[in-house]
Formats: sequence, structure tokens, C-alpha cells
Amino acid sequence: MKAAKEPSFRESVDLMFNRAVALMDMPPGLEEKIRVCNSTYTVRFGVRLRGQIQTFTGYRSVHSEHMEPVKGGIRYSLAVNQDEVEALSALMTYKCALVEAPFGGAKGGLCVDPRQYEEHELELITRRFAYELAKRDLISPSQNVPAPDMGTGEREMAWIADQYRRMNTTDINASACVTGKPIHAGGIQGRTEATGRGVQYALREFFRHPEDVAKAGLAGRLDGKRVIVQGLGNVGYHAAKFLSSEDGAKITAIIEHDGALTDEAGLDVDAVKQWITAHGGVTGYPDATHVEDGARVLEAECDILLPAALEGVIHLGNADRVRAPLIIEAANGPITAGGDQVLRDKGTVIIPDMYANAGGVTVSYFEWVKNLSHIRFGRMGRRQEEARHQLIVDELERLDEHLGHAWSMTPDFKQKYLRGAGELELVRSGLDDTMRTAYQSMSEMWHSRNDVSDLRTAAYLVSIGRVARSYKEKGL
Repeated sequence: MKAAKEPSFRESVDLMFNRAVALMDMPPGLEEKIRVCNSTYTVRFGVRLRGQIQTFTGYRSVHSEHMEPVKGGIRYSLAVNQDEVEALSALMTYKCALVEAPFGGAKGGLCVDPRQYEEHELELITRRFAYELAKRDLISPSQNVPAPDMGTGEREMAWIADQYRRMNTTDINASACVTGKPIHAGGIQGRTEATGRGVQYALREFFRHPEDVAKAGLAGRLDGKRVIVQGLGNVGYHAAKFLSSEDGAKITAIIEHDGALTDEAGLDVDAVKQWITAHGGVTGYPDATHVEDGARVLEAECDILLPAALEGVIHLGNADRVRAPLIIEAANGPITAGGDQVLRDKGTVIIPDMYANAGGVTVSYFEWVKNLSHIRFGRMGRRQEEARHQLIVDELERLDEHLGHAWSMTPDFKQKYLRGAGELELVRSGLDDTMRTAYQSMSEMWHSRNDVSDLRTAAYLVSIGRVARSYKEKGL
């Protein structure tokens, strides 16, 4: 249970912002301009469903327009409220600045439980919400570009894009009004896995810095590290899958809404995901130990804790019992400001959310660029790249024959080398480069200043500094 004086999510974001700007030499007026949310639009609209009109409340918040368009997801949840949406829009501003995506920060939300409605009903609700936002320029390729978030996905984004196109029939860039769309509707390969893949790349980069790994009391590489994952939704599933199948990490626990599964030898992530899809939770899964009180497993011994569900799951009431030496925030705001202070005092290293889960907005940026350029990545250069590689392979084969098989190529070298990069490979390459560069800017800030004791403060300093420079260059 949370302590009585626990700050709200929005208060936590403000506290962390204040902690960073206290270390910066910034005019008070500019500090206030960056901190406050520029605008929040609240809409209440009716939809005729099941023989009667039902009224829904939605929000679209714009935190900063230092760059446009502004970018941020739309979530469907009964817990959506103005404070949460504004806090998330602020995080989007800092996140985009940190990974150098040319967007301001925004966020949207609709107070609805999508599980309570049939697909055709959700489509009616989504299209009406999109209509209310689009007619006020709160959905636009050049001004405000939503994306999926909790409770939404490719399907909802396709509906929103189609609704915008119906309202703007001559806009040649209409597909760029929203990202996270299905491939056949203007989406990009690698978007579904993007946030989870970004978490994997973030951890890989962290483990390339031995001095940072040592600060967490760890050593070596990702191989063999014990990972606890909280939330096996889209982000948690892909992060756990890639870490276990590609980096040799062991997923020793998975926490869901109905308890947790544990296995020190490592869980089969795909098998658990299939069970959850079929049964609605982890209860009854046969190949692991089920712990009814899932929250208690957050406190279990491991090397890496990966919260990938809701905000505020680590707080003043449980932070002192969390034993993971390294926490990577795959969700938005999973650690409150109070919990963050307790963990930092213990020496826990936290890879902050504004960096760790930036894979989604990074690949959304690539999708937006693809929609504006009207061409698939790799289409122009892939075959030319393969042709150049073929010249080298032909020459190697000629030498092989000339030398009488004194040496030979590795059996699958030719097949791998000749394959030119397609869209998925280019997206992953761009995401990997983005996550590496962003981490290096954080790590440099962390180690270059004696008054910066943690990666979160370093991330805020880097991102706020970039936003401040953008405002100054605009003449503010």
C-alpha cells in the first residue's frame, strides 16, 4: 500500500524536473515556460450505442511546441484524467528532446474501458473522438501526430487515419497524421516491437559501459542476467522475448494482474504470452510457480527489474524492499519521486523511462518520415547495395578457385552478405543508433558533473537543455 504522502504522477514529474533545473543556469521565466503545459483540450461527445446515447470524455494535451508537430500517444482507460495526460505530455517533450526526434510533446486519452465494447462500437467511439480532435487541428501531420498507447493499437490508429483522410480529402500527407498504423495502411515494419526493442538496445548500451555496470554492482554482459518483468503487454513481451532469445538473459519472473510466475531456470516468454492470451492471465500456467501476490515479486532477488505496466508501482511503501540493483523503466513513470529517492539512496541504478521506452516514438518518427516521403525505406538502394556486394563475392570466389581451395568462405557468409537491408533492418539500425547516442549523452552528463548522481537527472539535464536552446533560437 502506498504511503500517505506519496506524490501524484504529475507531482513526481514536476519534482524530477525541479531537481534537474536546480542544477542549471536558466532564467526563471524560461524555466517556467518549459515546465508548464501549453494547453489541454477536454472534449465530451455522445455516441449512440445499444439503443441509447453514451457520453465519453477525452483529452488532448500539448506540453511544448518548441518543435512541431507535437507527438504523443492516445490511451484508452477508465483511469485517464487531465493530470495524468499532462504529466505524460511533459514526459513526451523530454523524451523527444533526449533522442533528438524533432517533435514537441503531447498526449491524449479517452475515459473508456475498451474491453466493454464490441469492435464496431469501438470504431464508432474512436472515429467520433478523432473527429472532435481533428476539426480543432489536434490531429494533423504538421501540427499534432498521435500514436498508440495503453488500450490502443494499430486498429485504432487505422480508424483515426481514415477519419482524418475523410475530413481532409486533398491532403496528400494525410497518412502522416498518426503513427503506429498497420503496414498496409501506411505503417512501418518494426513499429509494433519498437518500444520493447528499444528497451533491449538500451540495456545493451548500458552494458557497453563497464563503469556504469559497476555502479549497479554488476559485471559482465547481459548473458545470464536474471530479469523480472512486470507486465507482459506489448512492451514487456517484446523486451523479455528479445533479451532472452538474443542476449541470453533469463526471465526469472513475470508479474501480471492476477499474480506472478517464477522460475529461476528461466521462463519461456512465448509460452507464457500464449497462455495469457488464451486464459486472460497467468493463473493456472503449468510450467512455473504461481505467486498470488504479484506485487511481492517486485521485491524478489534479481539482476534487472523491468517494470512495463502502469505508473507508480514502486513507491515509498515498497521501494526500500526492492532488491534489484538495476531497474529499467519500460513503462511511463513506474517509480514515483518518493520511491526514486529511496532507491537512489540505496545505490540502485535506474535507467529512466524518458530514455528506456523511447523506442516507440523513435520508430514513430521513422514512420512519419516515410509517410511524408511517400516511399518505403530501402526501396531505392537495396538492390544496388546487393549488386556491390555481389562484386566482392564474385572476386572472392575467383580467388578461391585460383588458390585451389586453400581457403574458403564461411558457408552462410555469401547468403548473409548479399542480402541488402530492407525496411525492417533499416528501422532496427536507426533505432539502435538512436538508443546508443542518447545513452552516451546521458552517461557523459552523469560522469562529467559531480552534482549529477543518477541517470534520470542526467537525462532531464540533457533534454531540458535542448528544449531551452530551441526556445532561445526562436527568440524567446
